[in-house]
Amino acid sequence: MAGRFAPRPTRTTVRGGHVGIPAGAAAGIPRQAAAPPRVRRWTPDGPLDLGLVLGPLRRGPADPTFRALPDGSVWRATRTPAGPGTLRVRGHGGEVLGEAWGPGAEWLLDRLPDLLGAADDPDAFVPRHRVVATARHRRPGLRLTRTGLVLESLIPSVLEQKVTTDEAYRAWRLLVRRFGEPAPGPAGTGERPMWVMPAPRTWALIPSWEWHRAGVDDKRASTILRAVRVAARLEQAVGMPAAEAQARLEVVPGIGPWTSAEAVQRSHGAPDSVTVGDLHLPGIVGWALAGNRDADDAEMLRLLEPYAGQRHRAARLILLSGRVPARRAPKMPRWDIGLI
Repeated sequence: MAGRFAPRPTRTTVRGGHVGIPAGAAAGIPRQAAAPPRVRRWTPDGPLDLGLVLGPLRRGPADPTFRALPDGSVWRATRTPAGPGTLRVRGHGGEVLGEAWGPGAEWLLDRLPDLLGAADDPDAFVPRHRVVATARHRRPGLRLTRTGLVLESLIPSVLEQKVTTDEAYRAWRLLVRRFGEPAPGPAGTGERPMWVMPAPRTWALIPSWEWHRAGVDDKRASTILRAVRVAARLEQAVGMPAAEAQARLEVVPGIGPWTSAEAVQRSHGAPDSVTVGDLHLPGIVGWALAGNRDADDAEMLRLLEPYAGQRHRAARLILLSGRVPARRAPKMPRWDIGLI
C-alpha cells in the first residue's frame, strides 16, 4: 500500500474500501496459459495503489470477475466491445505491467492507463476538513478508475438496490457463474475459475425462476431487463459528461440517482458524482464533517458544497478515513423473496 499507514476498516466497503492482498493465500490462478498474453507496460506519474484504485470494481470477496492475489497482482474478467477479456495488472518496479488474454485483450490494454486513473486529476482536490486532509495524506495512491464500460457497473448496482450487500453480492456471484462464460486465458481454468459476465442478450433470456433462485425480486430483475434491451444506447453514454450520462441512464425505469451515480463513478471516473439516496452515506458524511449522524441527503450535499466538482472523491476519502458513527440499530434484515 502506498503511504505510511495501514488502512482502517470501513463499514461501507462498496465505495470506500481497499482491496487487500491475502498474504499467504493460495494463488488461485494456474501458472501456465493456453496462449501467451498480450503485454503493456505503463509508468504512472505519481503514487498508485492498485487496491485503492481497482477496489470499487470488486463486488464482494467472492466476485467471480475480480481477484487479488498474494503476488500483488489484480485480475479482472470483463466483457469489452471487442469481446470477453481477462486483464492481469501488477506493479513492476516503478511501472505497471498489464497482461491480457482473449478477444478483448487489445481493448483492455489500450485503456489500461484510464483504468488506473491516468485521466483522473487528484491534484485538483483541495481538502477543507482535517479528517479529509488526513485521509488523503495517508492514501496518496488513490485515483479514480475509469473503466469505459457502463453495463458492467450498472447491473451489479441495480442488484444492490434496497438490499444488504451480502444479498447483492450473492446474486451477482450466482448469476455470473451460471450464465456467464469462463474468463479467457489461465484465469478461466483451475479450481476457482473466473467468469465474464453474461452478454446483454443472455441477461434478457434469464428465466424468472433463476432470478428468484438468486434472490432477486421482480422489480430489480425487470430494471435489468429494461436496461439490457437498450444496452448499446447506455454504453454510448461513456462518451458523455458524467451528468449527461447519469441522465441517460435514469431514462430507464427503475434507475434513479443512486444507481446512476454508482455506475458512472466507475465507468467515467466521475469525481463529482456523489451518491444520493444511500442508507448510510449521509450519516457517515454528516458525522465526519459536522458530528451529525442523522444527516439526510440535503444536509450531506450542503456539507459537501466546498468540494463542488470533487464531491465523490471527498465522500470516498471520508469512507476511507474510518470515522463512522457507532451502529445504533441492527443490520438491515435479509429477506427471502419466496415469502413476499
